[in-house]
Amino acid sequence: MNIGEAARAAGVSAKMIRHYESIGLFAAPARTQAGYRVYGERELHLLRFIRHSRDLGFSLEQIRALLGLWQDRARPSREVRALAQAHLTDVEAKLAELQAMRATLQQLVLSCHGDERPDCPILATLENGAG
Repeated sequence: MNIGEAARAAGVSAKMIRHYESIGLFAAPARTQAGYRVYGERELHLLRFIRHSRDLGFSLEQIRALLGLWQDRARPSREVRALAQAHLTDVEAKLAELQAMRATLQQLVLSCHGDERPDCPILATLENGAG
């Protein structure tokens, strides 16, 4: 299949496939005599693996490591788990930051009258850096 068909089948854009190839995350497939890329089931499998990894928020460098582990059938699963655990820890930290941000914003929105008066606790808080 061509790059457009592979992109649709894998759930990624053709532009992302080219990007993955350019950074060495995904090996360039065979080409026809006319120079067109030709994708098969192996390439689709790799692209889906990358897409699923991206859907879980893994960075490109983490995906590179996961691909290496996935392709190494002799790998200890503890290495995969350690990588996923580190990512989970990062996600939990980001989630805590977002929850704190949400609570602050909720408080600010509730404190603002939202009427014709010019005074606004939201702007005062932003000006003073408190929150």
